[in-house]
Amino acid sequence: MTGGPVMTAASHDGDTGMTAAPSRPDLAADLSAWTCPAPLRDYPRVVMGHGGGGAMSAELVEHLFLPAFGPAGTAGDPDGLGDCAVLTDPLPLGTAGAQLAFSTDSYVVRPLFFPGGSIGELAVNGTVNDLAVSGARPLWLSVAFILEEGLELAELSRVARAMGRAATAAGVRLVTGDTKVVDAGHGDGVYITTAGVGVLAGGVDIRPSRVRPGDAVLVSGQIGVHGVTVLSCRDGLSFATELASDTAPLTGLVEAMLAVGGGAGRGSASGRGGGGGGGGGSVHALRDPTRGGLAAALNEIARAAGGAGGPGAGVGVEINERDVPVPPAVADACGLLGLDPFYVANEGKLVAFVAPGAAERVLAAMRDHPLGRDAAIIGTAVEDHPGIVTARTGLGASRIVDLPLGEQLPRIC
Repeated sequence: MTGGPVMTAASHDGDTGMTAAPSRPDLAADLSAWTCPAPLRDYPRVVMGHGGGGAMSAELVEHLFLPAFGPAGTAGDPDGLGDCAVLTDPLPLGTAGAQLAFSTDSYVVRPLFFPGGSIGELAVNGTVNDLAVSGARPLWLSVAFILEEGLELAELSRVARAMGRAATAAGVRLVTGDTKVVDAGHGDGVYITTAGVGVLAGGVDIRPSRVRPGDAVLVSGQIGVHGVTVLSCRDGLSFATELASDTAPLTGLVEAMLAVGGGAGRGSASGRGGGGGGGGGSVHALRDPTRGGLAAALNEIARAAGGAGGPGAGVGVEINERDVPVPPAVADACGLLGLDPFYVANEGKLVAFVAPGAAERVLAAMRDHPLGRDAAIIGTAVEDHPGIVTARTGLGASRIVDLPLGEQLPRIC
């Protein structure tokens, strides 16, 4: 895992000169089995040599990462997690010759572990969800670690095991990797970058420029949970209700929505003009509201939407605050700290713009899925004030929900 893609991979690492005992089948880091010219079992923490591309790097891959990734990794493949890969897994039915989708993201959350997840789950689910809301089925991920010298190997193993479990749950494979080490005091334990590749079934076309006035705006569940969860364990806050991060892969939820609403657009008659009737093409745009929360996602779509003036003209978005599902613990925390829940990060939610004639049908499909039980229609795309999002308050007034200038809560993901 010293450089590029892997799955059924052609590795270019070369001979490390190391002899290693066979890796154990369980997911724990097997320090007792390590053998090499330096007694690595005596190093319970990351040292600079673990990022040097030599014997220590090779042992880290074989005895920590590969067992931890489990069935989502490449254990048993003699070329596993090398520098180059030939992706030979068969594509899902109906996707032969399909377009590819590609995404990348980095994760610097602090602390590394929090109720409901860790940086490991975020690094998998975040990139999986970026692909899913494009309408793609995620298949392969790469992972690059920036480790701080002195990080406990047991803690790194815990992160890697979390990634393996999350990848298995999401139906993706961790097929490549890289590891670098920075001096103690120049990192914060571990930073992770993942990149993902997925495939789009024929005719699927989900993008903001397809949004038109009249589209219904839907959200898949309660907002702000992840951001407040991380904040609470970072700053020692406690709330009457125990919160846990909502991090989860959204692929299944998106597929359920497309099964009843479709996402066809380019080259599909059913997707032209944002038709309000049933069938394919009714799901126009999707976003996962992570950094910047619901507010950022709505503003991005409003500014890039097609609108009445054609592609890029933008639409206005009007939402009703009372219809946005905000759990009491999140509302209380935001009220105490002076935060707006619309700007707090989420990690297992999505926002959808759906043709009006299909909105109730798509909403029902969302509520039938475990990740969409609290889904709601929260507003509408309108011709007025293109590119601007407004919210009607509980008092009947309207306020502008602008794109955030920065982050209310830094290092949330």
